[in-house]
Amino acid sequence: MKLLRDIKEVFKTLSHRKPTRVYCPRCGSRKIRLSSSLDYWLTPKKYLCENCGYIGPIIMELEKEETHQ
Repeated sequence: MKLLRDIKEVFKTLSHRKPTRVYCPRCGSRKIRLSSSLDYWLTPKKYLCENCGYIGPIIMELEKEETHQ
């Protein structure tokens, strides 16, 4: 039962995750995309930076901060 609760908690946090901005870890460019249409569902994600040519599985993600007034 504990395993089922843990799995539910993981899915709950994933479904409520805020949209993120994706940046290249090498040059900081936002011109980064998945390198292939097969990435994400068939093979592990691999990203391609159109600015510096970086290819790899690591990216920088920044969540938009909420401002409270």
